Amino acid sequence: MKIILKNVNIYNFGKGDIVIEDGIVTKIGTCVSVYDGDTVFMLEGKHAFPGFVDVHVHLREPGFTHKETIATGTAACARGGFTHVCSMPNLNPVPDNFENLKVQLDAIEKDGAVNVIPFGSITVGQNGERLSDMEAMADFVAGFSDDGRGVQSEDMMRSAMVKAKALGKIISAHCEDNSLLDGGYIHKGEYAEKHGHRGICSESEWKPIERDIELIKSTGCSYHVCHISAKESVELVRKAKAQGVDITCETAPHYLVMNDMMLKDEGRFKMNPPIRSEADRLALIEGICDGTVDMIATDHAPHSMEEKSKGLSGSLNGIVGIETSFPVLYTQLVRKGVITLDKLIELMSKNPAGRFGFENSIEIGKTANLTVFDLDDEYTVNSADFLSMGKSSPFEGERVYGRCLLTIAKGEVAYKNI
Repeated sequence: MKIILKNVNIYNFGKGDIVIEDGIVTKIGTCVSVYDGDTVFMLEGKHAFPGFVDVHVHLREPGFTHKETIATGTAACARGGFTHVCSMPNLNPVPDNFENLKVQLDAIEKDGAVNVIPFGSITVGQNGERLSDMEAMADFVAGFSDDGRGVQSEDMMRSAMVKAKALGKIISAHCEDNSLLDGGYIHKGEYAEKHGHRGICSESEWKPIERDIELIKSTGCSYHVCHISAKESVELVRKAKAQGVDITCETAPHYLVMNDMMLKDEGRFKMNPPIRSEADRLALIEGICDGTVDMIATDHAPHSMEEKSKGLSGSLNGIVGIETSFPVLYTQLVRKGVITLDKLIELMSKNPAGRFGFENSIEIGKTANLTVFDLDDEYTVNSADFLSMGKSSPFEGERVYGRCLLTIAKGEVAYKNI
């Protein structure tokens, strides 16, 4: 089978054609001939990028298929332009040994529309008491994480880092000190004070990062910080990098374009960590501009409508974002001159692929993993149109630019709207 993308603006190349034969990119250039039987997409004025990579996605299967499935979640990923995603381990069964992991791997093999690389858990049942069977899972996972729960014990995290180092895998840490939460559910800031909500202090995030940086220095582990939201976290990572520590970090679109004074008492504004102050947002912007923050991940976390219908205090943590990530960031950061389009592609594609070892460049001889966007298409975010089962988005009703027209993952068309 031959797929031809005609007259498209190709990232790091210029205007030209892309030919994909049996899933492999075979030509990149101009004036490619078209024959009967070829699948041809005429893409004048459109832009082809290496497929986006999201290293923090909740696909909910196995165990929580009333929220999302591998099929619906990866369809949403493809619609968002993503060709590689890392699925988080807060599932049932928890992937803490190969037998449990295989349940998820089988579902991915059956229904995954894009490349899905799961995380194994750091501890058994994510309960923080015993290490998972990391060795048995190592060849099948992106790394190890107890996402959704912070590893509270310093000794346990040290042991996990030593094992991960020996296996050549990354620890991807949800940094949260439970002793500092104080029953909070949004940022402990101006909005919480004005409206009588219980707040989560920033220290609950940055103190575990501070602890873990010292552990990295002694263990030599490769370490990645999930969803940073606080200015102190940015500064800790910046200083650690300057010291040569093997650390990277991610933030999410909502932390970059929103602050806590934009909250409404609706479940679609509740996530963990919470949206923080304007000072935190600006520190994150500075962090992506100077390279402290390596990548943007969505923390796509679908729940049922009932679970998200109880306001800020009663709703479960988590929002959906895989279908809005690029349009929101392109509209709010690129079109407003905060960062360049090339920088956004680095944050959403090149950097996460490089850190976690995924192949997604548009290159002759490589498997086709790419996406095509119309950057001039303006529209309103409408969660009713989402392919994800989750509909809870803080960007509902926002006007954005950039519509995904085509995603090719694993050499095959995973999504098209053209």
